[in-house]
Amino acid sequence: MKDQKIINDCSRGCKIWKDSDDTLNVKYDNNCCKLSVFDWLQGISDEKSKDIFEVRFKNTRKSYFRNASDQQIDVGDIVTVETTNGHDVGIVTLAGPVVLIQLKRNNIDIDHFEFKKIYRKSKGVDIERWQDAISREHKTMIRARQIAASLGLNMKIGDVEFQGDGTKAIFYYIADERVDFRQLIKLFAEEFKIRIEMRQIGARQEAGHIGGIGVCGQELCCSRFINDFKSITTQAARCQDLSLNPQKLAGQCSKLKCCINYEAAVYIDAHSSMPIVKAPLETEGGPLYLMKSDVLKGIMWFSYEESSISDMFPLTFECVREVLRQNTRGIKVPDLTPDSDSGPEFKSAVGEGSISRFDEERKANHLNRKKRNKQSSGRNNENQK
Repeated sequence: MKDQKIINDCSRGCKIWKDSDDTLNVKYDNNCCKLSVFDWLQGISDEKSKDIFEVRFKNTRKSYFRNASDQQIDVGDIVTVETTNGHDVGIVTLAGPVVLIQLKRNNIDIDHFEFKKIYRKSKGVDIERWQDAISREHKTMIRARQIAASLGLNMKIGDVEFQGDGTKAIFYYIADERVDFRQLIKLFAEEFKIRIEMRQIGARQEAGHIGGIGVCGQELCCSRFINDFKSITTQAARCQDLSLNPQKLAGQCSKLKCCINYEAAVYIDAHSSMPIVKAPLETEGGPLYLMKSDVLKGIMWFSYEESSISDMFPLTFECVREVLRQNTRGIKVPDLTPDSDSGPEFKSAVGEGSISRFDEERKANHLNRKKRNKQSSGRNNENQK
């Protein structure tokens, strides 16, 4: 295997290579598999789920099948499965009790759902036909885009997935409005000589199909684990005090990042306990202006100078509520300026130091090095004498 040319097909999560006798081999690669699931119940037997398997196809398309053959099927096996017309080829990615949890997550009732069958482990002929169909996908997608553009349709064909037997293809497309593609399907059928299925997806689903690395340095969430996309609003960003910069808030799909919703509920809950300050707090030392808030820590930062952040000091939510209660009664509270050695201190990175301090350090190192060289040369002269 080391001497063979290995092709990594991350769209299907497998490695492909040919042996010296020209035999085609396909092996499951869990490290290159979208929407992969960690089997934390591995090795535990369960009668209810022993014949149910999760089979993965291209990108994020997965489905569940019942083993109708007498063959022993394990995770990583290439299997031939039943479809509405013909058969398909996929990779078994999950087995055992954890499949029941995935079924529940996808609202599938194991007692009433009609599972399609796993016919057998794929033979060499099945795998070769499957790989031959895969090799046609990219050319078909390019040609399909040209045909759609010639008809003037306002749509984008983002991906094409061939069925394992090569008799059918799914065309994934994006469109902002309803598209009449009856003429398009006729042209596709004449051009490609296969059965056509058009499937509309959103921009987030397209990003999951393509995959990529986010600004966090990890694989995109829509490729890793998200299959239920929820609406994301700018209000979720506002409650977290995020900068409303479209370039920072938008993901690779040009929509708001899915991760904005992850902590939004925590911030909304924390905001419910934060006192509402609509005007400066009245103290004997003068009015106190709210400068910033740390919702999760329960701290609000105030300053006696409205336009300065250099002399800010923190007050807890409880303290601010008490001041507001006193102010509503017309009472000014005593000066709230803390002692210099009490309470947390707000530090600003602005003006911490000049960048020229690095030059001063380099200059000092150069002088010290020059002094050491002079001393060592003096010792050498004395030794020669």
